[in-house]
Amino acid sequence: MEHVIAFPALDWQATISRVAFEVLGMNIYWYGIIICVGAILAARYVDAHVQAFGLTSNHLMDCLLVCVPTAIVCARIYYVVFEWEYYSQHPAKIVAIRDGGLAIYGGVIGAVLALWAYSRAKRLSFATLCDLAAMGLLIGQCIGRWGNFVNGEAHGGETALPWGMSIDGAAPVHPTFLYESLWNLAGFLGLHLYWKKRRFRGELALLYVAWYGLGRTWIEGLRTDSLYIGAFRVSQVLAAVSCAAAVALLVRQYRRLSVQQHFYTPPTPDEDEGGTT
Repeated sequence: MEHVIAFPALDWQATISRVAFEVLGMNIYWYGIIICVGAILAARYVDAHVQAFGLTSNHLMDCLLVCVPTAIVCARIYYVVFEWEYYSQHPAKIVAIRDGGLAIYGGVIGAVLALWAYSRAKRLSFATLCDLAAMGLLIGQCIGRWGNFVNGEAHGGETALPWGMSIDGAAPVHPTFLYESLWNLAGFLGLHLYWKKRRFRGELALLYVAWYGLGRTWIEGLRTDSLYIGAFRVSQVLAAVSCAAAVALLVRQYRRLSVQQHFYTPPTPDEDEGGTT
């Protein structure tokens, strides 16, 4: 339950336990605590901005009640599907979520599907809900990746770079959890500074998909624990395709807005309803 995590070139080392504490004989893991902290901070941030998007705190609470469990289930399904060779031989392990095995892309897909269903049921703008969710997701992902650090997992191959991370005395490897955490932090800061200037509904969501997809395409290529279809890393392919699709949609929408602005002629004072002659 413990790992010795070290950054040899930085002369730093610590023995880290996966278990935070025990309650009624059940281990409470740091991974789960870190994920919860990320989710809470994401919800607090979104709640502080929800009215600016024409929504209410009640809408946010409803979304959380729908999206969080759906995201967890879909994250598990995604992982199990691409590790079916193992789970087909151990079907009882499929629901053993405490043993690990959640895929972030499955969680995102589940959350989006839940948001779509909620938007239809409440007759709300799906694009607006996705804009809000994008900023929250980046916070949650930025913090949640540190759960991988505690577990000594989701790392890359061997590296001679000065920030190489050693796990239990092994050769230093790429700390890909850190790469993704910093990448998501940069994305969040970018959206936080930009959101008041957004030009259309869904823009923030598309920027999130493009940014996250670009980073994940690079980072996934460094990891040693990727899920595969044949010779292809599933998450890397999905990241690249989603990034390209998001960029294409952004370019198309920006061109439409540019054309609309080009042909728009402001009214003269005598044409304006409040003007004088």
